Parts: sequence; C-alpha cells; structure tokens
Amino acid sequence: MRHDIIMSGFGGQGVMVMGQLLTYAGMLENKKVSWMPSYGPEMRGGTANCSVIISDASVGAPIVTEPTATVIMNLPSLDKFEPAMKANGTMIINSSLVNKQVQRKDIKAYSVPINEIASELGNSKMINMVALGALLAATCVVQKESLVNAFAKKFSSKPEMVPANQEALNRGYDFVMHLKADQ
Repeated sequence: MRHDIIMSGFGGQGVMVMGQLLTYAGMLENKKVSWMPSYGPEMRGGTANCSVIISDASVGAPIVTEPTATVIMNLPSLDKFEPAMKANGTMIINSSLVNKQVQRKDIKAYSVPINEIASELGNSKMINMVALGALLAATCVVQKESLVNAFAKKFSSKPEMVPANQEALNRGYDFVMHLKADQ
C-alpha cells in the first residue's frame, strides 16, 4: 500500500510539523517514507506545503504529483491541489477557513472545523494535530498510537504537551469517524 500525501496551508499552521510527524510515525511502523517541504514563492503570503510518501515498498522519488490524500488548511491550497488529486483520493478540508465546496465528484472530501475544534480544546496551535487525526480516520495511513509516539519523541523535551496534543488528535479522528458513520 502506498500513500502520496500533500499537506498545505499558510505559514504558522504547522503544515511542516504535520508532515514530519506523519513521516516519523511511518518510520516507527517500519514503512518506507519520504518527506519533502516546499517553500519557494509560497513563503510570501501564499501556501506552504510538504509532500509525504508512506509505502510498504521502496520510495523512488520524494515528489508527489498526484496525491492520494491532501490536508487543505486554507483556500489557496484547495485551489492549487484539488485538480491534482488522484481519482478516489481523500481530502481533509479545514472548513474553518475554506468556505468553498470541492468541485470534483471522484474524490472523498471531509470538511472539518479544525480551528474551532482546536479552540474548544483551548489552544489554537493544535490545529495541525486535529488535522492529522482527521487524516488518520479518513485514510488509515498509520496507527494513531504511532503518531502519538512520534509526537512524544519529536517533542521529548516537552512531555507535558503530549496529553493535550493526543486529545486534539483524537478529536479530529472522532469528527471524521462520525462523518463516515453518517454517510
């Protein structure tokens, strides 16, 4: 199984950390992984994104041209990556900032109020963990436990952050699981 994922949003939304954590979780599960950030001209107010590949087989090149899944944290990201999505792909959309509907009918799109969920938890900086939870529920790319372990290892100097971020991950996960149950 191979997952080609693009995570995209404004700078400061934790997009790069999302990609790093997902890649690390894949490594913890002994999968082949790659992570590639993309800054370029996007740093000037547009979107920043990263590509993550998690596979059972070797990864030849780290470039994702047809994502099987995307995490869309802002409107420019939706406009940029919706056309590139692979048919039957999965899209997580931050409905807190994106008020536009997905045009394609051949992909699964989950609208998740990511910013509101993080605010309910008392920390707007946890939007990336809410988004990752939503992605896990929609794609099963890695196990939730692997992602929590990856977070704990990456932020080992701040173990007090783990429970709140695990709760954010669970909230995003549960939100999408409820959406799937209603379909």
